[in-house]
Amino acid sequence: MIELSKKFDIEKIKQELEADRITIGLAICGRASGGWNIYEQLKSANLRLPVEITGCIGMCHNEPIVTVKQNNITSVYGRVNPGNVDKLIDCIKNNRECKELLICHDLNELDFYKKQKRLVMENCGVINPFKIEHYVAKGGYFPLKKILMQMSPKEVVEEIKKSGLRGRGGGGFPVWQKWSFVVDKQGKKYMICNADEGDPGAFMNKTVMVSDPFRVIEGMTIAAYAIGADEGYIYARAESPLVIETMEKAIASAYSHNLLGKNILGFEGFNFDVHLQRGAGAFVCGEETALLNSIEGKRGMPRPRPPYPADFGLFGKPTVVNNVGTLAHVATVFKIGAEEYAKTGTEKSKGTKEICLTGRIARSGIIEVPLGMTIREIVFGIGGGCPDGREMKAVLTGGPAGGCIPKEFFDTPLDYETLQQHGSIMGSGGIVALSDESCMVEVARFFMSFTQSESCGKCTPCREGTKRLLEMITNITRGVGEEADLEKIRLLAEFVRDNSLCGLGQNAPNPILSTLRFFRNEYITHIKNKECCAGACKSLMKYIITDKCVGCGNCAKHCPVQCISGEPRKKYVIDQSKCIKCGTCQEVCAFKAVIKK
Repeated sequence: MIELSKKFDIEKIKQELEADRITIGLAICGRASGGWNIYEQLKSANLRLPVEITGCIGMCHNEPIVTVKQNNITSVYGRVNPGNVDKLIDCIKNNRECKELLICHDLNELDFYKKQKRLVMENCGVINPFKIEHYVAKGGYFPLKKILMQMSPKEVVEEIKKSGLRGRGGGGFPVWQKWSFVVDKQGKKYMICNADEGDPGAFMNKTVMVSDPFRVIEGMTIAAYAIGADEGYIYARAESPLVIETMEKAIASAYSHNLLGKNILGFEGFNFDVHLQRGAGAFVCGEETALLNSIEGKRGMPRPRPPYPADFGLFGKPTVVNNVGTLAHVATVFKIGAEEYAKTGTEKSKGTKEICLTGRIARSGIIEVPLGMTIREIVFGIGGGCPDGREMKAVLTGGPAGGCIPKEFFDTPLDYETLQQHGSIMGSGGIVALSDESCMVEVARFFMSFTQSESCGKCTPCREGTKRLLEMITNITRGVGEEADLEKIRLLAEFVRDNSLCGLGQNAPNPILSTLRFFRNEYITHIKNKECCAGACKSLMKYIITDKCVGCGNCAKHCPVQCISGEPRKKYVIDQSKCIKCGTCQEVCAFKAVIKK
């Protein structure tokens, strides 16, 4: 067996990670916020400290983030940009604290982190994701070595059972049970990592892959050993170039250190080859059988089940499909031990969950919390509630096929069964905060528009049902719906839910059914009063000039369609038949005389 400590000189690498240095998060949010230019400026500034990239630390609302460890004092700086980076550089050179950009000295001081439990994300924002030696120095691959030396495949499955780990792809199916269907099968088998992640506003799997890719690969390798697979695929979207680049380099690095390929870690007879498969970006390919079709070069459409992938999977062979989050948790279980892992979470939902916290929230980002934490603790304790003093109305959990949970149920714990009782799902793990500025009818229309456009068209309930649902919801947002439509919508939504072939169609009606259940009054207001209380539905929205108007004419001068008329020093009027609801009149009015209704 290969001695990892000697091969990677673990003690030396640990010293490097603990030494004074400058790191900058260059995962997806960091790069999108201009972090790469900041990195180049720091590198070229001739600082006495080494400058290195890391992954995402989770605080997307503060990107780009630069962490400086100098004289054994750690300082975390946020929102570094070309306009203030020179100040930061000057402070570093002169061994001073840059108070203007300082967030904290210890992340645990921040409300954003106090209630988190970072097990899977412990390395995110700490190690260089392109350096396998960093991952090993943090304890990586020692679990795999221990497994190969001391455990049989069935013992690995039993350990996962003891941990209580459930799939993190949305359904929450027990991982050990999924593996057990394949363990005793003979012949060729495949292990698949589902890295498709197509939910709008969901990027936790991408974050783990670009911040700690070897955790995913190690978890996948452990799973392959457990089920007896010698070949696997990571299915990732081609439209996520940083994910592709990071995983390609990580796979190559694992091969070069005998952590993939033949006789892994010197263990005779354990071979595992991994291929990176690029997907074309179809949302339905997040469903495991559609994903298998796509890898085989077929159109990405779900297969009828049975047969299940455990019996007839990739190329007709027994196959296990786990998503990125699940496999990252597998590696974590064997690092800290099944019993320790099972101490976190609830009786039925063990461990932690990575969550994307987005929408009308003060502190957006990627968090990792124990399962069972309430929505209130997440949205207000970690996310800080709505910005600008707005009132929180609801949250959408589970992505575009999730459900809307109103504020009166914010004490609901985050676990699989409880969310289902409120008409929602855990899904991939996105939480979208919705303020009083959100129209729940428009929210339902928006997400139905997404799922309808992503329907593969194979089964009639989803293909035709989502289209009809979208039409009826759209009519209501335009003020031409009827009250009788609400019962038709409910019946059709339930039919689509109960009769669609795959999870896309089965969950697509969730936003509609949950908003009908909890926000029926907003539907009624749209239908009877032809009004949108949130002012979000353009067809029902009006800009009105109030008596505060002094007749300056500034609104008329800037109106792009010349729909405003009046005389100097008299109240102006908007012709509603011509108004395109652009809002320019409200923006340019210095007297706040224009209101939106």
